[in-house]
Amino acid sequence: MSTQDELKRQAAEAAYAYVQQDAWLGVGTGSTVNHFIDVLAERQPKLLGCVSSSQASTQRLEAAGFVVEDLNVAGDIPLYVDGADEANEHFELIKGGGGALTREKIIAGASERFVCAVDASKQVDLLGRFPLPVEVLPMARSYVARQLVRLGGEPEWREHFVTDNGNPILDVHNLEIMNPIELEDRVNAIPGVVTVGLFARRPADVLIVAAEDGVRTLTRQVPG
Repeated sequence: MSTQDELKRQAAEAAYAYVQQDAWLGVGTGSTVNHFIDVLAERQPKLLGCVSSSQASTQRLEAAGFVVEDLNVAGDIPLYVDGADEANEHFELIKGGGGALTREKIIAGASERFVCAVDASKQVDLLGRFPLPVEVLPMARSYVARQLVRLGGEPEWREHFVTDNGNPILDVHNLEIMNPIELEDRVNAIPGVVTVGLFARRPADVLIVAAEDGVRTLTRQVPG
């Protein structure tokens, strides 16, 4: 196992501490989440069921013996565990490198607590070095791309890829995202956008960061 894989495993193990018995669990997508599912498989918590953000995670969860249900069945859920491609000090994230951003955003919105587990390489001062994914309706791909250029980005069609929803993704390069909430709103307002991989209006509540000198758990302070 590489050093980065070891850090992802440590982050996943720390995230497991938030898992509640006899409750629903939201599970995201990606390499760190795969480690989290491995931890679930080893420890076999008693869950009401899982809500998954992708077919890949669903298959992995079911192979580990867990029941996966639709969010419409589960309703609001107490915990969602996922990774991120970038995370800033305000717990705002870029997600969607694996293409599951829309379902991830829906499950995060339906969750009381969103725990994001990353290795230290994902922590940044300014979001945007990682290309920002935007899921779009197929007929709107070129139109949305032109609007993204007007916002200062350089969109690139993720060729030979469609999401589990059957849609293409545009990856927007060379952004310096000074105001993530504002950009999230502006991109989501473009007709034909399904959603953008900025998680700023619904940031993480807990950020677990695994580094070579240990694992840190940061909790977002909510005003009031």
